[in-house]
Amino acid sequence: MTARTGRDGHTDWCGRDHRCGLGEHRSEEIVVDLPGLGRAVLVRVRTAAGREHAEVRVRVALAAAELPARRQLVGLLGDVRQAVTRAAIAARPRPRR
Repeated sequence: MTARTGRDGHTDWCGRDHRCGLGEHRSEEIVVDLPGLGRAVLVRVRTAAGREHAEVRVRVALAAAELPARRQLVGLLGDVRQAVTRAAIAARPRPRR
């Protein structure tokens, strides 16, 4: 289901201000903040070509020592890969029955 576009050219979820530009429409940020641990920010984007995307920024506190920090990064990359793969699979059209 695609978001409707109103007479002003904005989608119903669009932030309708400085976030939109160069033909893009961008939602307000959805923020998950875990003080001292990390933060995630999600923005829904519709490009000038009409393609929709989720833009996600993640900031995670790393361990002070190098080896544990590297382990955290490896785990984080694995989790991000899994999340992106899961979202891509969910977007595939289902075969008709």
